[in-house]
Amino acid sequence: MIMLYKLIVPSTLFLAVFLRFFNLNSLPPSLNWDEVSLGYNAYSILKTGKDEWGQFMPLSFRAYGEYKLPAYIYLDVPFIALFGLNEWGVRIPSAILGIITCIFIYLILKELSQGSSMAVVGFFIAATAPWLIILSRIALEANLALTFTTAAMYFFLKEKPNSILASLLLGLSVFAYNSGRVVSPLLLILSAVILWKKFKSNIPQTLISSTIFMIFFSMAIPLAFLQDSSARYKLTAILDQGAINQINELRGKNLYPPALNNIIFNRVTYFSSHALKNYISHFNPNFIFINGGSNYQFSVPGSPLMFLVLFPFLIYGIWAAFKSNDKRWQLVILWLLLTPIPAAITRDSPHALRSLMIAIPVILLTALGIDKIVSLNLKYKLLLTTGVSILVAIFLVTFLQNYGVNYPKDYSWSWQYGYKQAVDFVDQNGEEYSKVYITKKYGEPHEFLLFYKQVNPQEYINDKNLVRFPQSDWWWVDRFDKYFFLNDWEVKDKALCDTDVEKCLLVTSPGNYPKEVKLLQTINFLNGTPAFDIVDFNI
Repeated sequence: MIMLYKLIVPSTLFLAVFLRFFNLNSLPPSLNWDEVSLGYNAYSILKTGKDEWGQFMPLSFRAYGEYKLPAYIYLDVPFIALFGLNEWGVRIPSAILGIITCIFIYLILKELSQGSSMAVVGFFIAATAPWLIILSRIALEANLALTFTTAAMYFFLKEKPNSILASLLLGLSVFAYNSGRVVSPLLLILSAVILWKKFKSNIPQTLISSTIFMIFFSMAIPLAFLQDSSARYKLTAILDQGAINQINELRGKNLYPPALNNIIFNRVTYFSSHALKNYISHFNPNFIFINGGSNYQFSVPGSPLMFLVLFPFLIYGIWAAFKSNDKRWQLVILWLLLTPIPAAITRDSPHALRSLMIAIPVILLTALGIDKIVSLNLKYKLLLTTGVSILVAIFLVTFLQNYGVNYPKDYSWSWQYGYKQAVDFVDQNGEEYSKVYITKKYGEPHEFLLFYKQVNPQEYINDKNLVRFPQSDWWWVDRFDKYFFLNDWEVKDKALCDTDVEKCLLVTSPGNYPKEVKLLQTINFLNGTPAFDIVDFNI
């Protein structure tokens, strides 16, 4: 049996690596605007020590005005240096982080179990879980925060906790992803409370750990309230202007006496009821085990985040954890209950990305459930494990078919597919044009141009033609160098060219151009639907 485990572990590691690295540059089908922003800012740091706004080594990257946390960008710098400013350079850190997370799940389960079978089971579940596969193949700050948090919990859950390393990792997580600023301090407090007997046996270490975390947290909090977290939260908050209008509308209907109307319909009750509803939605089996999330970039429509065959084992694992005399399993339960809180106070819940941290305690508890059920039925151990393995393999093949073949074709539009091809055309043919107009229909074209043309960051910052301005909690770029960026509805009115003295190129949505032009190329989404038309004004 020991020899078998020795074969299974490296095989599972190979599988985890394969599922995260195979065709990483083209699956998902293109870099989205967040990925090119992360990559170009890492490139800018590499070349100049400054971000694209000219700020030296910032702890918060303004980016599009939504302010990105710094950890992933700084982590990406050496990969951009090694692999270049391309899909590999941007996504490889996330794929590596995904593998490291699987390894720490294995290590946690080894600590929590008497033998290695539970750890092997959990390792296999983590390696093949669609939730972790999908989000390990995208450049995501959340993936870095997930790795930091999982590693930190490993050091807390050890028989002899290393709270210094755990606190350091949780401290780093608050600079990785905004949810870490909620989850990390709560996990630290809960770990100290539940494992207090172990913590109090080494008071100096506990004090050092608390100090380390507080240093990181005190640095992050001012930024969180003044800049990055608040800017991002404005874009995703439950209580936005639409919600306020809805509250006022309900009050205006006079369903109840005025005083009661004000008590029932107000910001506090609206926020509380929606947050509670959102929180509960993350535990809906339909979300995790059947249809996944609704965002097309972070889950595959109609595909689960975890395989349905594992659901009964999760339920049994939760029950077994509650019954366990090992308090560390109580901490895992609280970890599960804690992680949806940041996602619950935002729109579009349940959201596969914002609730990513749920995946780890779900996997741990599922592995516990499988281990306990098998131990109760040792007579049928081989039959049970073989049956579950076959079912997981069937689910995995079905998922990979959907994700690797159908998903890129059907949902390339959600990845802003086509901007790279458009920039390639501009790069190869743009020298002969004095003006190049590009539509903003699918995102922020200036960032794709900066990324794929590898524009010198210092030249971009100092460009006398650079036009960017704040509006509606966003920073808009309308021009740099000879490139003009237009809203799609403005193209016909503002893409102007004096053909007597100028030669102009237009990259626009299909058919959205004046009649007196020459169509040079149409760029299609992967399903064959036109994405861009590239036209020449000089006919």
